[in-house]
Amino acid sequence: MSSETRINDRIRVPEVRLVGPGGEQVGIVRIEDALRLAQEADLDLVEVAPQARPPVCRLMDYGKFKYESAQKARESRRNQQLTVIKEQKLRPKIDTHDYETKRGHVMRFLEHGNKVKVTIMFRGREQSRPELGFRLLQRLAEDVADLGFVEAAPKQDGRNMIMVLAPHKSQKTRPKANAGTDTI
Repeated sequence: MSSETRINDRIRVPEVRLVGPGGEQVGIVRIEDALRLAQEADLDLVEVAPQARPPVCRLMDYGKFKYESAQKARESRRNQQLTVIKEQKLRPKIDTHDYETKRGHVMRFLEHGNKVKVTIMFRGREQSRPELGFRLLQRLAEDVADLGFVEAAPKQDGRNMIMVLAPHKSQKTRPKANAGTDTI
């Protein structure tokens, strides 16, 4: 069956349960009478419940109905919040300055309200020492605790160890335009 709503002449049943333009029940009428009533009122006959016996049809302005439903769908999409997951990759033997740089990136991502997936990549003999990666992830989580929390605890996934950090709910995202303009 088609998902498209049937209107006017596309409705192919002998009789329908008719609902008026104001929502009032007219009753069960022949399809010819329903189409005549719709034409007299300068409205469309729209099938609203095709699975009912007899099908329920309503007198309405179909163009206006489609426009309003599209507006509602657009409004609901606007209110949805898009979750962005940024990724930061580290190695277990990371140098202090490199760690500071990566931590700064993670802090910036959390300030902007994004989740951060932190991945530690192990190579060769490093795979036999997962506790080094675990300690590094714990240290990172403690360093950014004021901006975010650990959403998914560190876990080993083959050659990688993964942890997910999420920003605090009450935290307001920093505006991008005035990021570094403070006046005294």
